[in-house]
Amino acid sequence: MEKNHGDGRAFQMLMKTIMHVVGARPNFMKTAPIMREMAKYPREFRQVLVHTGQHYDKEMSGVFFKHLGMPKPDVNLNIGSGSHAAQTARIMLAFEPVVLKYKPDWVMIVGDVNSTMACALVCVKLGVKVAHVEAGLRSFDPTMPEEWNRLVTDRISDLLLTPSRDADRNLLKEGVPSSRIRFVGNVMIDTLVKLLPVAKKAKHTGQYVLGRGPDAKNFILVTLHRPCNVDSPPALREIMSALEKLAMDYLVVFPVHPRTRKALETMGLAGHGSAGTDTDGKKKSGIVLLSPLGYLDFLALQTRADLVITDSGGIQEETTYLGVPCLTIRPNTERPITITHGTNKLVAANKAAIVKGAEDRLGSKRHGRKTLPLWDGKAAKRIVQVLRRIA
Repeated sequence: MEKNHGDGRAFQMLMKTIMHVVGARPNFMKTAPIMREMAKYPREFRQVLVHTGQHYDKEMSGVFFKHLGMPKPDVNLNIGSGSHAAQTARIMLAFEPVVLKYKPDWVMIVGDVNSTMACALVCVKLGVKVAHVEAGLRSFDPTMPEEWNRLVTDRISDLLLTPSRDADRNLLKEGVPSSRIRFVGNVMIDTLVKLLPVAKKAKHTGQYVLGRGPDAKNFILVTLHRPCNVDSPPALREIMSALEKLAMDYLVVFPVHPRTRKALETMGLAGHGSAGTDTDGKKKSGIVLLSPLGYLDFLALQTRADLVITDSGGIQEETTYLGVPCLTIRPNTERPITITHGTNKLVAANKAAIVKGAEDRLGSKRHGRKTLPLWDGKAAKRIVQVLRRIA
């Protein structure tokens, strides 16, 4: 049966089974808008959601199912943590019978975690077509496990859905045929756009943790989780020393990843005072160590921060969309567009470099929101239209 799309082009309206794979927290944020958009075409798509269980964050579960409008997984592989090799192997062993059972027409994988590459490998060996969302990103750093996940996944995927034009160029330089590449935009921004009004309106952490009004600023937001920063005592000491220096003048709000908290406790760096407001209502400097936050709470803080210091890839993107200055403690990034856009800057894990970088960022004029091409909250719509037309 053919259906006209309204622009004179017709496509076959055939039911396709689409298997979505999520493995870690960012995967949910990218998959949710795609599933929501695909659900608008029930005669064309049968959706199956597989959670590998690579990571499971109880703090996020309510957001997954309530705010993201995402169904509970049809299959949970419950893989858990482990070394890269062990985790990848367990995912492959558990995922193969799921693919054989559901016989999907396409498997949609997102990002660059171990689940992404492991499930792609299973599919290519079974002859099942793979669509990679967020394809083409490159840090050009072979020491990053995620870089190898990206390279392998893009090499064997049938459809490469890219978030930015630099990703297209990376793929073309690697010899990927242009017929396999589609520039669709950043689907992570779809979730941000959807939940930003909720985060701003609700009384989330941005208000009640800081003990100030919803429009209050003058604080630095920090996240750290990468092994190069967290598992290296010299690097972590330098970073914490920099934060202590900055906390003399700014409130530093630091939701601590479990891995990071364990490292801080081992090194005796977990106690860094408190912060809040004095009796006269003036800001009191210091470092606030928080438990991990759900997406809405963290987004509320991001929108109010004067500066974000991070080593996360996704947060580099979110701050770029929000126009919030960002300092990334890494030697490189797979999202260079955030650097050229002007909102993000790389800095070494060195006290002097971090303090100077932070002071420069805090002293510079805030960019304000200036949307990048196709970072418009409509990437999922473009992705689904590609899947509607493709065999």
